[in-house]
Amino acid sequence: MAESAVVGLSEEPHASPRRGGRLRSVFAWTIVGSWGVWAAVRLAGLDGIGGAGAPVVALLSFTPYVTAAAPIPIICALVLRRWWAAAAAVIVAAGLVVAVVPRAIGSGQPAATGPALRVLSSNLQFGRGDAAALVELVRRTGTDVLSVQELTPAAVQRLERAGLTRLLPHMVLVDREGTTGIGIYARHPLRALPPVAGTTYPMPRAELTLPGGVTAEVTAVHPLPPLSDALRRKWNHDLAALPTAGRGGPAQVVAGDFNATLDHARFRSVLDRGYDDAADRVGKGLVPTWGTERREPALTIDHVLVSRQVAVRRVDVYSIPGSDHRALFADLILPAR
Repeated sequence: MAESAVVGLSEEPHASPRRGGRLRSVFAWTIVGSWGVWAAVRLAGLDGIGGAGAPVVALLSFTPYVTAAAPIPIICALVLRRWWAAAAAVIVAAGLVVAVVPRAIGSGQPAATGPALRVLSSNLQFGRGDAAALVELVRRTGTDVLSVQELTPAAVQRLERAGLTRLLPHMVLVDREGTTGIGIYARHPLRALPPVAGTTYPMPRAELTLPGGVTAEVTAVHPLPPLSDALRRKWNHDLAALPTAGRGGPAQVVAGDFNATLDHARFRSVLDRGYDDAADRVGKGLVPTWGTERREPALTIDHVLVSRQVAVRRVDVYSIPGSDHRALFADLILPAR
């Protein structure tokens, strides 16, 4: 009996470290795997496949924040002395950095030599955005084209009283109650084009003619947010319905609240049809446009897309009292005819 007890006591110290090592390995690889799954979905564009649910699409909006936290699994693996897990965590972090960080760096510009075009996009949040503040922003920035989302009939009247139509007298409007209204105001003549076909919310289009005869086609955008599987399907359809930007013909400008970020495969598929994101082009692709006054992390869901022959001089965002979106301004140079 005594001998058995001694044997049992002598074995216990050897068993405990092995169990502790396994637990440390499981913990380290679980943390690394969490970031790894996120990186795999983002880098492979798995949110763009038909079976990807709305929660996956919504969560991917927060990829910049997950990337900023990517050192966490590396540190955990190093502290736990799980070297292979640490190496895997470094690879995962590198993949996320490659996907996200270029938005803060910018890229080259085409040699556009045509007229300047200043574009402003603003979501008025049920039409409650401050009309006077928006009109003053149009005046201060010298805006030529304004895309307005959630444009209600009352908002149209307030904008007119604030002097918008004196600055931008040409318009194509689909003003409605609630969130579905939208419109284009312009300094120069507009010719209404057929709207984007079959979208849930209207998305008007117009041909803008600048002094000298250079033209550009402008599309105002506002798809439904992909917050449920039914809404996600409509969001997918509406993004897919946007016009393609060819190298021939007039320049394309697509501006509005896309309810999408550069981490969404469906949004990147729009860019693949001949567009660049203006903010991304000048290194401001991580500047948030929605949720900046909220407690949850802010997101970049408003965009000005331009066909690739258009140069981008600068992009800025501005707060509009009464709206949960910032107005997005892009100073462009169009190609010469």
